[in-house]
Amino acid sequence: MTTFLVNSNLMKGHLNIILFLGILFLVSGCYRIMSSDGGGQLSYDPDRRNIDPADVLLPEGYEIEVVARDLTFPTAVTFDEQGTPYVIEAGYSYGEVFLEPKLLRVEPDGSRTTIFTGEINGPWNGVTYYNEHFFISEGGELKGGKILKVNKEGEAEVLVDGLPSLGDHHTNGPVIKEGYVYFGQGTATNSGVVGLDNAEFGWLYRYEDFHDIPCKDILVNPLTFETENVLTDASDDIAVTGPFSPYNKTVEPNQVIEGALPCTGAIMRIPVDGGDLELVAWGFRNPYGMAVAPDGEIYITQNSYDVRGSRPVWGTGDLLWKLEKNRWYGWPDYNGSHKITNLEVPGKDSPAPVMAQYPEEPPHPVATFGVHSSSNGISFSTNKNFGFNGQAFVAQFGDMAPGVGKVLAPVGFKVVRVDVDSGIVEEFAVNKAVKNGPATWLKSGGLERPVSVSFNPSGDALYIVDFGIMTMTDKGPNPMKKSGVIWKVTKQDQ
Repeated sequence: MTTFLVNSNLMKGHLNIILFLGILFLVSGCYRIMSSDGGGQLSYDPDRRNIDPADVLLPEGYEIEVVARDLTFPTAVTFDEQGTPYVIEAGYSYGEVFLEPKLLRVEPDGSRTTIFTGEINGPWNGVTYYNEHFFISEGGELKGGKILKVNKEGEAEVLVDGLPSLGDHHTNGPVIKEGYVYFGQGTATNSGVVGLDNAEFGWLYRYEDFHDIPCKDILVNPLTFETENVLTDASDDIAVTGPFSPYNKTVEPNQVIEGALPCTGAIMRIPVDGGDLELVAWGFRNPYGMAVAPDGEIYITQNSYDVRGSRPVWGTGDLLWKLEKNRWYGWPDYNGSHKITNLEVPGKDSPAPVMAQYPEEPPHPVATFGVHSSSNGISFSTNKNFGFNGQAFVAQFGDMAPGVGKVLAPVGFKVVRVDVDSGIVEEFAVNKAVKNGPATWLKSGGLERPVSVSFNPSGDALYIVDFGIMTMTDKGPNPMKKSGVIWKVTKQDQ
């Protein structure tokens, strides 16, 4: 009898394994044949932005209102000593739309006063206020990234320029800590290799020799990636490209790619009054949002890999990091503490490792967000009357499928909060609907693409910067001008 029971349990175990593998095979097969249904893939062409605070769902006791509307590509808000809000308009959006970036004071009636207008070299991705000055991260899609320091009279100086921002990702942040401006610099590429996707972004045609720059010397594997050569007119010309190399350039066995500063995929800092640039940490993909927590630690959101280009990476969620000085965070072979070389793109092989040696094992992330959620701006609650004191609030811009990879339903398009001690992520502000998605996808008047969040100085109000409508077409992103909104969330029983 005992032997029979053991064999029976073994048989059940084998059947369960077979059943699991069968389900996994069916799910994988279904995923491959089903079409993408991202939040920007609309069945119609919206001609205007509908705005209705009643369409946004919040926890009980919280209310949301509109502070300003009709903004063009707003990306961040900050506050002066009096609590007056200031917003930046990026001046650039994916889709290759170039405009003048602006720093605007938001008046009580929602109108705006221009404080400073920058040159056409966006996107401006972040702004913070410190000691009567605004510090702005200039993405530098055309001329390279910068950190600007602007006073209230609109007088500006450049603290650092020439940052390697000519590619897919840009100069982000900034935050101020102990007399330094900390900022993030994104990578040139998705996963270390210049390819056709970078031509689709537009920058490969402008800067044929641009590529990722490591912060320290690295030994790379002699990988080669073949594509059509889009830089020639010959239809049969093939480009062969290696990692951390210009397009159509290869690497040799045992080749060391020299590190440099400034570099891509890094957190750097510079004194608030100018001075030498310093490396803080490296190995990030796109460190977008930055915030100083109540305990003084800096936290960073990272946009993770896309399923595109010569080295596509599938199934990697965005990450929340606590910044540790002099650490390597894993890009381009890890996502968090997991090797991407163990992840299979459905129907394709796993990515081969770029680096032959690793500086160290990357740390564990604080939290993981949805795949393709584009978890961007971050701010910490510091007022117990608002609630969730010490928790991080994160704006999720939402997927840009199918350009970043397939999704079966919209991902992101909301504001979430994170308990940084446990890593638990929960929704805070989301559109009211049976399904998740941006307002245009739901045909409602709620959130569209939250790109950043900021608490006011007293901590009793959370401002949500909503970039506005961006649809995804066969030709790529199609952003709508004058569709950006600033929302304000308060707790009514405080």
